[in-house]
Amino acid sequence: MKMTAQLYGQFLVSSQVNYTGTYLADHLDGLTHDNVRYFLKTNHFTPRQLWQQVRPQVVLSARGYVLFDDTVLDKHHSRRIELVRRQYSGNAHGVIAGIGLVNCVYVNAETDQFWLIDYRLFAPDDDGKTKLEHVADMLAQLAPRGIPYRTVLMDSWYATTKLFKWLLEAGKTFYCPLKSNRLVDDSGDQQPYQPVGCLCWSNEEVKQGKILKVKGMPKGCKLKLFRVLVSTHRTDYLVTNEAEPRDTAAAEQESNVRWTIEQFHRELKQLTGVQACQCRLARSQRNHIALAVRAWTRLKQAAYQTHKTVYQLKQGFLDAYMRHELLQPALAFA
Repeated sequence: MKMTAQLYGQFLVSSQVNYTGTYLADHLDGLTHDNVRYFLKTNHFTPRQLWQQVRPQVVLSARGYVLFDDTVLDKHHSRRIELVRRQYSGNAHGVIAGIGLVNCVYVNAETDQFWLIDYRLFAPDDDGKTKLEHVADMLAQLAPRGIPYRTVLMDSWYATTKLFKWLLEAGKTFYCPLKSNRLVDDSGDQQPYQPVGCLCWSNEEVKQGKILKVKGMPKGCKLKLFRVLVSTHRTDYLVTNEAEPRDTAAAEQESNVRWTIEQFHRELKQLTGVQACQCRLARSQRNHIALAVRAWTRLKQAAYQTHKTVYQLKQGFLDAYMRHELLQPALAFA
């Protein structure tokens, strides 16, 4: 039997807990683990192919959101896999060995749907690119692909002056958390820049936000900052260039769309085995990840069509098996 992208992708869609090449080969006559390994190391799947697959599914909107964030594919048990490097993982709340994946998600808030439209692997030893440069590359692809959007949402890691300037020149709106040590001026050039966390807030400013300048931004460029009390021990600072007046509650609601990309990260890791490949070669890892994100895309498409969650959809694959085992068990209880 010949190993193909269709067959490997179907395996990732269908398998419930085991996503190894050995497990795949064990369930198909004429296929060996070596066949799977050879397939992964000799093919070349790319992010562009993901866009070709997802393009007919995306419901575009002039008020669409574009979300950027990265996640780490956990490889802490692996010592010799190429692309693996030690990096911070928000999920693990610490530095782990893994492969960095920088993602671009498109959200249509009108239909309450989202799609992964692009991604990049963080491999500076291979291509010399930072995560910010990968984001810039993906932003540059949106216009040629005819993807309309109004608002960009991202984590504080990507809240750089360079990216802010690019979005302002492109006429896009952004909402982004700022780190508490980011230097700003809310005095109208009457006082030196100071860290965001040192600003004083009146009751009115807590409700409505305050206009200020972020250090490094062009002269006369004013942004609006909101102070969001997350808990008694945590305060977030949210900055935007939104022209229309908004209060803190509205700005927080707008920014909360950003958590959609965290939903994507969770579904990708839990349902496609994207972290499971143990092949050592970088090309094999790239191909496995490429087919895993396309497997998630297919699951998401079917979930939208059937009005189910991706979890309900995938767990439902076992329904016929469970009914059969209850009526005609392969191993009787007694």
